[in-house]
Amino acid sequence: MKKILVMILALALGLTIAGCGGKSETMSKIQKEGKIVWGTNAEFAPFEMRSGDKVIGVDAEIAKKVAEKLGVELVVEDMDFGGLISALNAKQIDFIGAGFTVNAEREEQVLFTKKYFKAVQVIIVKEDNTDINGPDDLADKKVGVQENTTGDFIASDELVSESGEVIRFMSPMEAVLDLKNSRIDAIVIDNLPAQYLVAQNPGLKILEEKAGEDEEYAMAVRKGDDDLKKVIDEVLEELIASGQIDEWVEEYSLLD
Repeated sequence: MKKILVMILALALGLTIAGCGGKSETMSKIQKEGKIVWGTNAEFAPFEMRSGDKVIGVDAEIAKKVAEKLGVELVVEDMDFGGLISALNAKQIDFIGAGFTVNAEREEQVLFTKKYFKAVQVIIVKEDNTDINGPDDLADKKVGVQENTTGDFIASDELVSESGEVIRFMSPMEAVLDLKNSRIDAIVIDNLPAQYLVAQNPGLKILEEKAGEDEEYAMAVRKGDDDLKKVIDEVLEELIASGQIDEWVEEYSLLD
């Protein structure tokens, strides 16, 4: 009788999982291997940056909470920002967390989680620059951006004309060095990283007029990984409700 009951319970459990769509291939792999791979680009303080051989920042803290909730090890893959979606869909990483802005083009390629931070694009120039006072002044200028970011899209599609040039960099710091050396005229980048960069590099300033509309960050998983999305959404909901994300933003923004 006990064997029959066990068989009935197992069958019922199997039907329940099947009815819910079961585990995704990604979730099964995570649980089998005991690790989850977070893909990022550690060039975007205060959300992700390097401290020695570690990646720290707001997204790093969120990623750790996701791994904790799943009861697995967090593995970090620090790579070029422009390669994150390809790496995700090639199954080299399990999710993206990189100050990753939600937009229609990316929504065709990935499944976004709950949004957890609102940002805006700003313009950095040298303090003695009097020619650039807002986005309308960028049309014929050399404008630096981090490739494949929102700043890149806005500068390329809206701000810089054929008489100007968009210069793409692998990291914001490379753009800052070229700005300080007058090889470019301005940088378009998210507000918080801009504040961090200006604080670390005397002689630069952020213009008051923003470069584009507000944007929102989310994590991203592969399409079909709805169960992993659900876990990340639960983590984000808890962190947003407790105010922890705002605390991390402040904490990592103050780091020298």
